[in-house]
Amino acid sequence: MRLRIFTEPQQGADYDTLLKVAKATEDLGFDAFYRSDHYLAMGDSDGLPGPTDAWITLAGLARETSRIRLGTLMTAGTFRLPGTLAIQVAQVDAMSGGRVDFGLGSGWYEAEHTAYGIPFPKEKFGRLEEQLEIITGLWQTPTGEKFDYEGTYYQLKDCPALPKPYQEHIPVLVGGFGAKRTPRLAARYADEFNVPFGSLADSERQFDRVRAAAEERGRAASELVYSNALVACVGKDDAEVARRAAAIGREVAELKENGLAGTPEEVIDKIGRYAELGSSRIYLQILDLSDLDHLALIADQVQAKLS
Repeated sequence: MRLRIFTEPQQGADYDTLLKVAKATEDLGFDAFYRSDHYLAMGDSDGLPGPTDAWITLAGLARETSRIRLGTLMTAGTFRLPGTLAIQVAQVDAMSGGRVDFGLGSGWYEAEHTAYGIPFPKEKFGRLEEQLEIITGLWQTPTGEKFDYEGTYYQLKDCPALPKPYQEHIPVLVGGFGAKRTPRLAARYADEFNVPFGSLADSERQFDRVRAAAEERGRAASELVYSNALVACVGKDDAEVARRAAAIGREVAELKENGLAGTPEEVIDKIGRYAELGSSRIYLQILDLSDLDHLALIADQVQAKLS
């Protein structure tokens, strides 16, 4: 089981804060640093000092770290055109020496699109399918050959399909709860399938759908990595758990029900139940980015015992 740190900077974090968390992620032995791709705070947060861009952030972190994987859960497909996004991701991959993972989703938070003047199309899933086909197609096109694409939403003509990523193959993540189209999309394009903030029952159901879709496509279900994203709130005792829950405006009972909350022993037990379903990576959603002692506790008392 691999543990990855997953942040939500739109809730209020500048680049320097994210850099501190990413360096702690690396120093403490976690597998990866991920961030969301949002431009507007959610809930009661004022979002100060304001949003940061996911791929600009990862470009900076690519030069400031040396080991951890870097990625998004998930890049919003509504924010960028697929051709330019392929260039951006390939460039960050080169800047990191080949440590980028690429998670792509359709985009869902209409309010941030309204706030920043970003079009919010009605048909998002069809666009996501074309984006994945274009981006992976650009990366896979042999050097010296051109890439053409004629889709419903995007058209490319005589594209040189450059630059190429540093990695021969950038791992692609797809996720979500869709019952039919999402599993089929994962079976076609994904190296990893992620269930975001899902229960054990939800995860089992969705993993099974993806496994079936992979086999229908002629892929072994075991070719894909299966993962979960879950909010983390860990303390050495009940009082510390309660303090950390209060700091993020959540109730302990709710966090224990819907996330990974409690003492290290409680969290290890629940992670084990996700592992029994086939999950081999957990993205720990860390909401209080000022509490680096939280990461240190998880590294020492959870991650160390899992490995």
